[in-house]
Amino acid sequence: MRPLTTRTAGIRPRRALLRPVGALVALALLAGCSNGNAGGQPTWVPQPNFQANAEPEPQLPGNGLPAPQPSAPGGGNSAPQAPGTTPSPGTSPTKGAAVDPAVVATKLNQPTGLVVLPDGTALVGERTTGRILQVQPVAGKPVRLVQTLAGVDGTGDGGLLDLALSPTYSQDGLIYAYLTTAQDNRVVHFPLGSTPSPVIVGIPKGTTGNAGRIAFDATGALLTGTGDAGNPSLAADRTSLAGKILRTDDIGQPAAGNPTAGSPIYAGGFQSVDGLCVDPQSGTRLEISAGRPDEINLIKSGASYGYPRDPAGTAAVASLPSTSSGGGGCALVNGRIVIATSTGTALVSASIDQNGAVGAFTAGLKGKYGRLRTVVAGSDGALWITTGNRDGHGRPLAVDDRVIRISAESGGGSSPL
Repeated sequence: MRPLTTRTAGIRPRRALLRPVGALVALALLAGCSNGNAGGQPTWVPQPNFQANAEPEPQLPGNGLPAPQPSAPGGGNSAPQAPGTTPSPGTSPTKGAAVDPAVVATKLNQPTGLVVLPDGTALVGERTTGRILQVQPVAGKPVRLVQTLAGVDGTGDGGLLDLALSPTYSQDGLIYAYLTTAQDNRVVHFPLGSTPSPVIVGIPKGTTGNAGRIAFDATGALLTGTGDAGNPSLAADRTSLAGKILRTDDIGQPAAGNPTAGSPIYAGGFQSVDGLCVDPQSGTRLEISAGRPDEINLIKSGASYGYPRDPAGTAAVASLPSTSSGGGGCALVNGRIVIATSTGTALVSASIDQNGAVGAFTAGLKGKYGRLRTVVAGSDGALWITTGNRDGHGRPLAVDDRVIRISAESGGGSSPL
């Protein structure tokens, strides 16, 4: 069993080294590890040593990084194309095309992770390249490459899968990333421009089933949603980190109040975790699983959500309409859940209360930008959205993939759409 975390011998946690001294707008939206010891407790132990050469190393602007290549159908990498056939990141529209003021970045390759920084800009991670780009909240501004995480394995559905800000970002400047390496899926953290430090390692990796998300809950605990690594039995295995919601502190230790003391596993029975969102005010935590149908799950301590075949599993609180399938990233904003859909090519929204009761869904942006992958709400009420048209299943335009920012002001002050 590969160890879960690396509180390395002789090295103090990065958070201790870095800590210095010292409303959302209302929206009325849209009229490693294997099976383990089966039946036993998770065999989780701190990793005693840290192999620096096994971790993703940063690469900064000017490193001669080749242009990203679109993926083949099924998420795998396609054969290399001739130089210049894949656009480099930028914001210039196609010649002769009308400028869309909501599009703040173009020509990216499968942007999946996105976080909004306190200064109003966003960091966007490309799944297959490991590149992290800084995007301005206004159309027409340059997109800046700020870091590349080396060692990211973007084959299949793996790669740089999500980003999150430390709850104390203003003090420590830490960015958290969920990513796939040659060995496993894992969570790392780093200040921009610095070498990533491992937080959680040993999450099973497969040729498929790697998709996952990360988010901090209202208690400050880190939630990590993991896929089943292409092996459905792992989702039901109480000792495996695959197909689970993990709950740890910010350096990867199991969080207080977990169902089993000393275990990071909080809930299980997931094929994939395609969306994970938290309401910092109410504490509501929701998970989105794309499937047949797409499910919205209210995350509860110790619950199993039924995958692959558990009729006694916890039922979903709602399912997405069949016309809005392919649920991905989600945001909880002012009593509503907003979900980006890929197959449905729309942003869907519904009211939701603290008990998980979901109202009727409405859809916006239908077909306007193609396949939608991620949606994040900024503190100013704006929605940031990424497209996934270069994932091998869409029909990318020359400007794809894009980052879209829809402000509350564009909807008259009460709605961003």
